[in-house]
Amino acid sequence: MRFDRLIYFSALLLAVLLILGMLRAEFSTAGPSSLIVDPAGGGLGANGLPVGWDLKQWFGGGRDIRIENNDGKPVLHLISKQNSFGLYKKLDFDIHDYPYLTWRWRATVLPNGGDVRNKTTDDQAAQVYVLFPRFPSAVNTRLVGYIWENLTPKNLHVTSTKSSNTRYIVLRDGTDPLGSWVQERRNVLEDYRELFGEEPPQVGGVTLMIDSDDTQSTAESYFDILRFQKE
Repeated sequence: MRFDRLIYFSALLLAVLLILGMLRAEFSTAGPSSLIVDPAGGGLGANGLPVGWDLKQWFGGGRDIRIENNDGKPVLHLISKQNSFGLYKKLDFDIHDYPYLTWRWRATVLPNGGDVRNKTTDDQAAQVYVLFPRFPSAVNTRLVGYIWENLTPKNLHVTSTKSSNTRYIVLRDGTDPLGSWVQERRNVLEDYRELFGEEPPQVGGVTLMIDSDDTQSTAESYFDILRFQKE
């Protein structure tokens, strides 16, 4: 009889431990409701770049990167003068877990004659890229780009004339008022599926970019916090 009780209590204890383990696993994988990417919150480092971000310089020398106050909050301010550069932040997560991306941006100067459909005028005042590396990542990284255009109409989906791995969605164009903050919300998972016709790999990073090198003009824009959200 005592042996039967021992077996019973041992089985009960094992069941309780299994339930507790399942609960711990559930809470540990739940994660936060959003992933915050703040290009301005850490200020500028000694290298003149936002802390925790790397520079991507494509064409032209120099860059104008500032962090300024906007209604008591720091925001990123980029100015391009006949050059092309961006800021890159490394990330590592599954876009299926955080499919929605929200952010605010503002364009104040659009590159003269900028038009992403033409290789010789492919300049934009503001660009937000989500990077999806595939091996080998140096030549096979997919980019979903959200851009503030000048001449290309809004809502158009465009494949880059410079790289077929870069696909754009035009969110704003020259008809939008300059100098006003605009709030955006995109389902990056669905956008990736529509642009590339496949399931996305892990997110590898984000890039905030500005350029005016092809049009040999100037551009200016601002970026606020980006948030990847579950819903």
